[in-house]
Amino acid sequence: MINVNRLNKSVDGRKKQVLREVSARFEQGEMIGVVGPSGSGKSTLLRCLALREKWDGGEYTWDGETVIRGGGSGSQKYRSRCAYLEQNPSLYPEKTALKNVLIGQAGQTPLVRRLTGMVRSDDYMGAMDELEKFGLLDKAHVKAGKLSGGERQRVAICRALVHGAGFIAADEPVVGLDPQSAERVLTTLRTLCAEQGKIVVAALPMELAERYCSRIWGLYEGELKLDISGRRLTGEEKRSIDLV
Repeated sequence: MINVNRLNKSVDGRKKQVLREVSARFEQGEMIGVVGPSGSGKSTLLRCLALREKWDGGEYTWDGETVIRGGGSGSQKYRSRCAYLEQNPSLYPEKTALKNVLIGQAGQTPLVRRLTGMVRSDDYMGAMDELEKFGLLDKAHVKAGKLSGGERQRVAICRALVHGAGFIAADEPVVGLDPQSAERVLTTLRTLCAEQGKIVVAALPMELAERYCSRIWGLYEGELKLDISGRRLTGEEKRSIDLV
């Protein structure tokens, strides 16, 4: 279980508050869709939850263990358990899909490993297994720069899993993808929750959040206005976060 209590985050030297007193609790196996208008703080919330940005205030606990108390960015131990998927995954375009999975991303793996590309043989087998699970075995030795958008997203998911992520924050993971590719990416994330007990929190368009997620958070002007489980939002609820 992950518990967030009164998360606050500001930018521009704390002149502009982006997140205000955000509190929530979520558990293994949940796929949560974050919805809200542009500028509501969705990306910042995801980066804070994935420990990619420093909190100005609040408490963050994971299975009863304190990760953040009163602000900060948490320890490497917990950052390595989190993955942050960007709209356009930050892969090395000249390296193969397999190499990108093995090297890992900032926050999950040590800098020296990402720079040198050094890996163990058991890591290699684990990476190949994940690529096979997600239909990417034939792309293992293809350079990332030649992959489609959907393939790049699935490579990023494989990378997160190989490096031990139990929590995945996905920032608009299907923007720019064709409907078939978007469906495959979101089905992959939902399957990880259902079958492996992963936690996924993803910023998504309303219709996709309602279709794929077990829970929906509505964010408006940095405040968590809605926390709805297992159903579509009503018109009144959508209006409360300016989505009508």
